[in-house]
Amino acid sequence: MANTTPTPARSAQRGDRPLRPERPRLAPTAGSVPPRRCARPAIGALAVLVAAALLSLTTPRSASTAVAGTGYGWPIKPFHSEHPIRGNFGDPRTVFLTPPTPESVLSGRGSFSFHQGVDISAPNGTAVYPVRSGTVTAITPIWVRVASGNGETFEYWHIAPAVRVGDRVTAEKTVLGRIIKPAGHVHLTQYENGHVVNPLAPGRLGPYHDTTKPVVDSISLRRSDNGRDLLASFVRGRIEILVDAYDTPTMRVKGEWAGLPVTPALLTWRIQRWTGRTVVPERIAADFRTTVPPNSAFWRIYARGTYQNMAVFGQHYSYLQRGSYLFRLTPRPFDTSRLEDGVYDLVVTATDIRGNTSSRSLRFTVHNRAGWIGS
Repeated sequence: MANTTPTPARSAQRGDRPLRPERPRLAPTAGSVPPRRCARPAIGALAVLVAAALLSLTTPRSASTAVAGTGYGWPIKPFHSEHPIRGNFGDPRTVFLTPPTPESVLSGRGSFSFHQGVDISAPNGTAVYPVRSGTVTAITPIWVRVASGNGETFEYWHIAPAVRVGDRVTAEKTVLGRIIKPAGHVHLTQYENGHVVNPLAPGRLGPYHDTTKPVVDSISLRRSDNGRDLLASFVRGRIEILVDAYDTPTMRVKGEWAGLPVTPALLTWRIQRWTGRTVVPERIAADFRTTVPPNSAFWRIYARGTYQNMAVFGQHYSYLQRGSYLFRLTPRPFDTSRLEDGVYDLVVTATDIRGNTSSRSLRFTVHNRAGWIGS
């Protein structure tokens, strides 16, 4: 699922050279109902920043199985106190080029990628410091990259750089830059030996705690991921299994991003007889605990109907609107003929990076023989 060629560091651009982000078209409101245009004066600048950053975050690195290194503090003061996380590793990042309509959500063109770091909420103008000492190896107008030795590299996004390439920087002392208005956060990406890894995994960014349980909100069976829901009491042939699942930050995020969801770190599923006997053992649908897949796998992990918080649709920005996180349990349709005709429970479990879990089940009936009862 991942590129196996280690490449030092770039969560942003394709090609050898980081590029200045393009000025995107303005955009406000998503959701299941076409959103209204927002008239807030600050939205233009916010949409420019959001869409430019999202369109640039398109080159994930390959999987790294070893994730636990020595810990480090936060890139903003106080360094050894927890700060709110408003964007998780693996969150969907979506920029639709089509209008804000249900049709766009189900089939629209655009840029779709996995979030390759964490978004740490902080006021505009906040000073950002390196989490580890090292050497500045690249800068753009909106981010700084620091190589810290031992194969570790960090990127700090949405800041106005105050350093130059080649500068030696010291953890918790050197100001790399300040958060650009109206970002309201610093994005932290971490690489180990050229591969992007989850900064919230145990042994990395801290102190960090998580006491909230992820939510499996719904389970749907469809012929295709953008089709209509099937009747669970009569299922046959090949089906898509879609799950709406999300998590909530434990530490409250202030301001416009308050209460918006993040993605769970792990989503698993199993099928059992209604009597409880497992017939399909637990399988992994999505796993962001260590790394993220390449962006080419986006629609194999997420299902159509997915869009990020405050999503961009053409020139429309979904101001204050929460996203929708729909997962495909299998990369290809599930063949129900693998099961004998009968009644089953599909059990889906969502887990966060600290191991908190919750589950939901859907009872369904497989009926692959010809006709139906009473026919």
